[in-house]
Amino acid sequence: MNRSVLAKVGAVVCAVVLWPLLTIGQGASHTAANEEVRRFRVFLSEDWKQWMQEYPEYATSVGFPGQNRRWTDDSQAGRETRIKHMRESTVAMKQFHRELLPPNEQLNYDLYVKRLQNSEEGLQYGGAAWGGGGNIWIPITQMDGVQQGPADVLAMMPRQTVSEYEDIMARLEALPVLVDQNMDLMKEGLKKGYSPPKITMRDVPKQVEDLIPPDPMKSALLEPFTKFPASMGEADRVRLTERAKQIYTSADAPAYKKLHEYLVSTYIPACRETIAARDLPNGVAAYAYRVRWYTTTNLTPAQIHEIGLTEVKRIRAEMDKVIASTRFKGSFKEFTEFLRTDPQFFYDKPEDLVNGYRALTKEIDPQLAHEFGKLPRLTYGVVEIPAFTAPSQTTAYYQAGSPEAGRPGSYFVNTYNLMARPKWEMEALSLHESVPGHHLQIALAQEQEGVPEFRKHSGYTAFVEGWGLYAESLGPELGMYKDPYSKFGQLTYEMWRAVRLVVDTGMHMMGWSRQQAIDFFRENTSKTDQDITVEVDRYIVWPGQALAYKIGQMKIRELRTEAEKELGSKFNVRTFHDAVLEQGAVPLDLLQAHVEEWIAKESKRVEQ
Repeated sequence: MNRSVLAKVGAVVCAVVLWPLLTIGQGASHTAANEEVRRFRVFLSEDWKQWMQEYPEYATSVGFPGQNRRWTDDSQAGRETRIKHMRESTVAMKQFHRELLPPNEQLNYDLYVKRLQNSEEGLQYGGAAWGGGGNIWIPITQMDGVQQGPADVLAMMPRQTVSEYEDIMARLEALPVLVDQNMDLMKEGLKKGYSPPKITMRDVPKQVEDLIPPDPMKSALLEPFTKFPASMGEADRVRLTERAKQIYTSADAPAYKKLHEYLVSTYIPACRETIAARDLPNGVAAYAYRVRWYTTTNLTPAQIHEIGLTEVKRIRAEMDKVIASTRFKGSFKEFTEFLRTDPQFFYDKPEDLVNGYRALTKEIDPQLAHEFGKLPRLTYGVVEIPAFTAPSQTTAYYQAGSPEAGRPGSYFVNTYNLMARPKWEMEALSLHESVPGHHLQIALAQEQEGVPEFRKHSGYTAFVEGWGLYAESLGPELGMYKDPYSKFGQLTYEMWRAVRLVVDTGMHMMGWSRQQAIDFFRENTSKTDQDITVEVDRYIVWPGQALAYKIGQMKIRELRTEAEKELGSKFNVRTFHDAVLEQGAVPLDLLQAHVEEWIAKESKRVEQ
């Protein structure tokens, strides 16, 4: 809900509710407020439980119990049920009187109302009933879909008891229905004029093939059955494994073979030749909506494009300074080619690359106390990206753990094509994906106390990814970037996010070709060709998402500059970082209001 609407609602409620409360005394008013908070929290708790039932894979990821035998019902009836519940939740929110709630509960109220309203708006653009920038009519891309998601979910499921392994088998048995439902969505999407660009689908048939090898035990779907807890008896291990293999052979592999045939013979040939989001039905409005959704701002694509061009120019000047410090004799293009190709910057073995990442994270961990007053309890580890998805995946990504399920966070790193994984990018990448980036921020949000469950798992991209990019800039404060190549790597990563602002808006709204985007990327960064191609194709199928990183980082950096200016010598970076993170992920306007309130309180405190 926008602020003008909230103001109007608040004014009306105040007139009809607060006046009688004031006439009956402060004590009664306090009692009414407590009762309002209680009713509101009960609603949020029950609504969260309902959404966990509607999205059981998400329930698994956050450690919500009882949903581990099911997949999301993507049938028409299932989708209609979720939309109905979303609208019922919107109506239910109107029963609460915002002005009776204390400030922390008003924040919960505003966030929940805004989430519901954004979700309602997104339905016309193919959005899901619980929000997000995706499109249900394009359920499969090279980045995600039924050929990747189920294996990831099965891999993260609890597996300490026989009962938990039976949950996994229940999902394996139900998988063919999910595959069929997604094929139905693809068919309906084609009828409605929705499809991913054909060029981006080139690896998807092989992704499906790699998921269903002849040997069941080599399939990512059966990965949980390749290692059992030491406490489980041999008889149970054998029985569970044999049953899983039987389900795979009789149900899952045939379902995916049918999907593969449909992709190759029908779907991919029918996919569109164009790449722009504006070419989809109602595409211009849909892209503008997704830009607002992901950035949590009202910036237009044209404004973001200009911000990107300005940032590219600024960062390029910084990169030139670093090149000069190396005494390299040659042009910018020659320097980036040197970084892309010289053997000194690459590992020879996948295991050495993984161990290199692990060593870096161990180097960063003990330095965190210098920058943060509060650190998460949840641990994390470095994990290799599965081989069947690696060619189409980015260099690395973070998968949240779960304090409730006792599952650590995972920093996934890509070992496919080692000559596309330079050493000089590893420090910036680790700061972003592990600590003090995604793991630290997300784990702290999950460990919040006294807040509704939805607050622990809010995923506002501008905040989450903005923080990750900001975390990269903390390298010098954490003892990183001691050599100029790693520093150039950090600038390359910041340039990468600035380039995104230009090429994402360029391709989706300004008529840029895919090759034009690749060329612009190549001219301004030292990213390898493999990375550049994967990244550009990612922006094509995920319109607007990549804009959130730089927009969020710029806001956090702006707030830090404001705090340093206002507080001067009294500025404490540890308490500033704690203030930024203490509410979990929030839209950027609410982050700004919170940090400015913190600055005001700090100013008064240091004056006393």
